[in-house]
Amino acid sequence: MRINFEAKKVWWLLGLLVAAPATILASEWSGYLTAEFRAFERSPLDGEQKGGASAAAIFESEFYHEWDNGDQAFEFIPYFRIDSHDEERDLIDIRELSYLLVHDDWEFRLGISKVFWGVAESQHLVDTINQTDLVANPDGEDKLGQPMLQTVYVSDYGDFSVFILPGFRERTFPGREGRLRSIPWVDTDNPIYESGDEDSHVDFAFRWSKYIGDFDIGFHYFRGTNRDPDFIPGLDSDGNPVLRPFYEQMDQVGLDLQYTREGWLWKLEALGRETSSKRYSSMVGGFEYTLYGLFDSSMDLGLLAEIHLDSRGLSAPNPFNRDLFAGGRLTWNDEADTSLIAGAFYDPENGSTLGRIEWERRLKNNYKLEIEAQKLTNIDSFDPFFSLRRDSFLQVSISRYY
Repeated sequence: MRINFEAKKVWWLLGLLVAAPATILASEWSGYLTAEFRAFERSPLDGEQKGGASAAAIFESEFYHEWDNGDQAFEFIPYFRIDSHDEERDLIDIRELSYLLVHDDWEFRLGISKVFWGVAESQHLVDTINQTDLVANPDGEDKLGQPMLQTVYVSDYGDFSVFILPGFRERTFPGREGRLRSIPWVDTDNPIYESGDEDSHVDFAFRWSKYIGDFDIGFHYFRGTNRDPDFIPGLDSDGNPVLRPFYEQMDQVGLDLQYTREGWLWKLEALGRETSSKRYSSMVGGFEYTLYGLFDSSMDLGLLAEIHLDSRGLSAPNPFNRDLFAGGRLTWNDEADTSLIAGAFYDPENGSTLGRIEWERRLKNNYKLEIEAQKLTNIDSFDPFFSLRRDSFLQVSISRYY
């Protein structure tokens, strides 16, 4: 089982426990337990990958307590996951373990936490602080907790945030026997770092954000270890070909912008990134238009369209370099919080298509049913999704909340 919280980070725990008062012991917990079942449409491409179906159990709990009229708070979110086939999906992690202090126009957060940046629907391009937990879900929405010291100054001129990030989290990848993986598979036990400090490098980030009329604007600068690794061909201990993740140092500037007008949301995320080996820019932008009270009902329909561009073109290691996305979000606005979101990515240069659909509904008070499907069609041999061309799947999850 992979434990993604190293012993050398224990001092973060000790510092938080000293900072938090004993009254937190009287607070309550909340959380959920999920049973996840995933069935694949076709047999695996690589003979070392297991079967056409898998199961996983996921547990996440949250402990939150605030005092001094909300000026101080403590949050703890442990996360556990175990998979029936892929040991690289087995995970013990701390998503949140932080102490928050608010004083006048200042906020201070110390510990392990998650920070979200971005406005786009189909890809969170500028969401840089936290590492992606890729084996949790291929959509990249799940993130690992990041040790940090965050300071925020709130003013009439915007919110100014400074992040000091001691320690780097490696991206998770499916193991040799898992599905939804590259061929060759990624050897996460032997990463390569440009920095001599390896995963102990201290990163730095700054962000400014502000609402100006109908505009929500965010600008950031990041200097540190690249969260998106390159891959270097190598061999494992048995002489099998593998890909070793290579984490360079980078400087990055980024912008996220959203314009709201009546039923329209216009969105843009853009960044420029420089490493020792390359310099490039990328963006994702588009709109969401919501039709309220669809057919005189309580349902709302949001229409989505976005475009992805990357200056590296076909040499970009990610699949969204010249892609179009279109989809919709249907919300029932009922007591069960029923919702459906569906969309497809299309590469006009090679015809590769990836479709996704997610449906969820609460059952009674404490249960939720989620159904998710992903379909890959006409995947070109030069497309980064080519290794996944047999990995279309249907996933059903049942969660118990408390």
